[in-house]
Amino acid sequence: MIPKKYEFITFAFFMSLFMTILMSFVITFINVGFSEMFFAQWFGAFWRAYVIAFPAVLTVVPIVRKIVKRLVAEF
Repeated sequence: MIPKKYEFITFAFFMSLFMTILMSFVITFINVGFSEMFFAQWFGAFWRAYVIAFPAVLTVVPIVRKIVKRLVAEF
């Protein structure tokens, strides 16, 4: 098991992983359709996007949490 102190990094890793897989797959399909080279093109798009997505999630999530906390009323 992963220690609790690494929860945020683990969250960021999986959130960016799944979102990058999904979005790169959809965008690659929209741009090129299913071809013989689809998975090679998709994987190329995926790893390039993931290099940006992981640090972006680490940066953006705390900001989004603060915005949401201000917008959502407590009852």
